[in-house]
Amino acid sequence: MAMAEKKNEYPPGVEADRRLLQFETWEDYLDSLIEIADLRNLRSVDSARTIAALGYRANGDTLTEKEFYARRKVIHNIVFPVSKPYVLVSEGANVEDPFNRELAVRERANRVGILQSVIFIRHFTKGGFEISGYIDYAHRLISEDWAPFFRSNKMLWPRDNDLGYYHWRHGTVRSNISRNYKPVMDPERGLLFQNRHDHKIICPDPQQEPGQNTSKQRIYSPRYTQIEIYDHVVRRKS
Repeated sequence: MAMAEKKNEYPPGVEADRRLLQFETWEDYLDSLIEIADLRNLRSVDSARTIAALGYRANGDTLTEKEFYARRKVIHNIVFPVSKPYVLVSEGANVEDPFNRELAVRERANRVGILQSVIFIRHFTKGGFEISGYIDYAHRLISEDWAPFFRSNKMLWPRDNDLGYYHWRHGTVRSNISRNYKPVMDPERGLLFQNRHDHKIICPDPQQEPGQNTSKQRIYSPRYTQIEIYDHVVRRKS
């Protein structure tokens, strides 16, 4: 059976709009489009800005004042996200399963960004078909409700939009960029994960070292076939 592969990428415009952060105002943006010849011939900054605003000094479309501030706000929120209050879902829960217990210990560190753990899970459905995958724990913490997992013992399964996903019956193999990691295929080392904050590499190959600032732990739980947790300590630039 042919295996489908899928990779999620951010829209190219997101990366392109990063340049807007260097401009505080729309006027500053227009000034970056003005040519020296305009100032020499027109002898007026306002007139030169008008020429730029009409689109005569840009390779692509020139942003209007409304478009500039709207897109700058969006990219600013992406690059400099505002920290939001969080609740430790595992706090006070009666955690008995070893896997649940290990994730409860790591919850706070992953929520505040000190630690960014990658979880590998391999398990079988009731029909005997393998499902396995790599999960960006910090990403999943903010994108779903973990109360059923910590308080009702709901099992954690990989999803097809996680870092890595394999479904034997469907013949599906997928890799996706998450909030904190980017999958990388190395011709010699195989599948790797690059942290998007400090750019360090995590190697999930059990025959190799997990990587700089990364430790690996095997978790034994009667409810799962195999669990590995890769804990990466994020070194952010000061």
